[in-house]
Amino acid sequence: MPRALARTRRFSLGVPGRFTVSPDGARILFVRTRSGTDPVGLLWLFEDGGERLLADPAALGGADDGDLPEEERVRRERERVMSSGITAYATDRDARLAVFTLGGALWAVRTDGGAPWRVPTAGPAVDPRPSPDGSLVAYVTGGALRVVGVDGADDRALAVPEGPDVVYGLAEHAAAESMSRHRGYWWAPDGDAVLVARVDQSPVARWHLADPADPARPPRVVRYPAAGTANAVVTVHVVGLDGRRTPVRLPAEADAGRHPDGAWTDRRFEYVTAAGWDAHGPFVEVQTRDQRTTGLFAADPATGAVRPLGLAHDPAWVALTPGTPLRTASGTPVVAHTGEDGTRAIRVGDAVSPAGLQVVEVLGAVGERVYFTASEDPSESQVWLYDPEAPAPGPGTGGSGTEGPGEPGGAGVFRRVGGEPGVHTAAVGGDTVVLQSRTWHGTSVSVLRGGKPAGRIAVLADAPPVRPRAALLTLGERGLRAHLHLPSWYEPASGERLPVLLSPYGGPGLRLATRAYGWWSAVAQWFAEHGFAVLIADGRGTPGRGRDWEVAVRGDRLGPALQDQVDALHAAAERYPALDLGRVAIRGWSYGGYLAAGAVLHRPDVFHAAVAGAAPTDRRLYDTHWEERFLGHPEVEPGNYERSSLVPVAHRLARPLMLVHGLADDNVVVAHTLRLSAALLAAGRPHTVLPLPGATHMVTREDVVAHQLQLELEFLTSSLRG
Repeated sequence: MPRALARTRRFSLGVPGRFTVSPDGARILFVRTRSGTDPVGLLWLFEDGGERLLADPAALGGADDGDLPEEERVRRERERVMSSGITAYATDRDARLAVFTLGGALWAVRTDGGAPWRVPTAGPAVDPRPSPDGSLVAYVTGGALRVVGVDGADDRALAVPEGPDVVYGLAEHAAAESMSRHRGYWWAPDGDAVLVARVDQSPVARWHLADPADPARPPRVVRYPAAGTANAVVTVHVVGLDGRRTPVRLPAEADAGRHPDGAWTDRRFEYVTAAGWDAHGPFVEVQTRDQRTTGLFAADPATGAVRPLGLAHDPAWVALTPGTPLRTASGTPVVAHTGEDGTRAIRVGDAVSPAGLQVVEVLGAVGERVYFTASEDPSESQVWLYDPEAPAPGPGTGGSGTEGPGEPGGAGVFRRVGGEPGVHTAAVGGDTVVLQSRTWHGTSVSVLRGGKPAGRIAVLADAPPVRPRAALLTLGERGLRAHLHLPSWYEPASGERLPVLLSPYGGPGLRLATRAYGWWSAVAQWFAEHGFAVLIADGRGTPGRGRDWEVAVRGDRLGPALQDQVDALHAAAERYPALDLGRVAIRGWSYGGYLAAGAVLHRPDVFHAAVAGAAPTDRRLYDTHWEERFLGHPEVEPGNYERSSLVPVAHRLARPLMLVHGLADDNVVVAHTLRLSAALLAAGRPHTVLPLPGATHMVTREDVVAHQLQLELEFLTSSLRG
């Protein structure tokens, strides 16, 4: 199973993704590898009920990713891309032309037939995007935003960096890693101008990431805005194809009279969290450094003047909802906000999503219809539709149609779009919905037209050699959602007691205990087959449970989350007497690794061994937007960082601990593990360190992944035995 996990890149290969649906709903483009073990992504088209290959990197001489531009490597790391070949693409307005890069070379292909062709560029191309009419392609190279004819003619610069630390058209680290903004420029609908972000990284600290396994190789220099330090300076400009350039005159700071107070207050609009250009003009969303005010502004492309479209305030932080801001065809704004019941909601004009519904992401608008994903239960995520032209439901049917709870706050209907229990999302265009589903049965992609089945897009992923089997539980007084994996061979009547392994993520941004299996379920079952009872629980701070649940970790990244793991363990043991509370281990990666190390440091009475992978042990070493959201400024609220960091309590270690870290990680840098290890050594606390040379935050090398899991198993087994 570990070998299969590595070979399939966590069973992600062969799964179609990055769907684009044409405005008329007739064409669906997507990326997929040829099989569950082939790592090379290909570009495909689904049309008239069948699939057709549009571009194969092997046929274009670009299947090898060895010569990727550095900016492209960074983009893939920030977006957690695990395949090679074609990993991203962009289309014109009608999805008739698609462009992509291979090893920095720009390629184009038409969806109506014909072979791909290479478009000459002035340098290695990153993030190419066609103009709406498909006649031009914009791309970034050497920090400059350029445009070239789709036939390769008239390549010219639109914005050239004024110095070595300036980049046009790419997202800075904090935006890509912590705000889910992966783009840095947006075409005007008529194709005569581009809205572009200018990023000046000169204020940001330089970090030097060396490869200890190759001392002859120079250190890699990255710009990393650690908590409390300077961010990149991001400004937004309208750049015309005729060379004219107009700065967007965004306000410098939020209104003091409306901005919520706090222990640390910084009203500067320092973050560009979203931007775009639709039929009603360009728009930019900005957020204050302390994240308690977010403002959405419409911009005049001729003058750069702005007018406010909406402001949001929150005493903790304004949560960013992916897919917003958005405007419908008529210009009706789709705005995310916190509902009166504490849920994350959206407002479409005067209509408000039903009470009790937790909005996860806004998927897009088709005319006046708005599609989004939302949870009625924290273990699920369904696709929903707001249709302002649908007839109002009759008496007794509920305000949101046949499937939705509650009353919508205005005309129209909110209703669910298909989907059995599980985790679902979608891509939309015209009357076509591409429904992507993860359930107990696996992953599937179905095409709906006019609400009726119109075909399926093949999922070619390999099935795990270990079939997950989990009990979905609701535990403790806080109703913690959890999965419990027991060995397939276990007989409760035998009276045998099982050591327990907690395997959580447990942090903001990710739920694991859902009504669907993921790759982590296969890993959990593999550990279970080796004799563990494996518990996966989502505690406070994880999404999908309302505002109070998410902000419970404000000021303390560890305490509430760790307590919920303890509560889940004890509640599960009450229900399943086979769980041996005298032999309890915990493992995790990233935030889960932080939780694992924190567990043995703070609660050795409960946890007897831990494996902590890529753990952010020193909260001052993580980026500004993410860390300050929860802990404030380290110079103003140092107690929050002291309380939430693990290095200061290293002397408490009394249980076996294995620390695992990729030496090339530029998200959670290896300094986190080295600082904790040094503090443990200084305190005379034995521990194990497993360095992974060449590995980033995503460990993908087959031999490394397979043997890492085996070493974890041996460490945990021996630790609990002894």
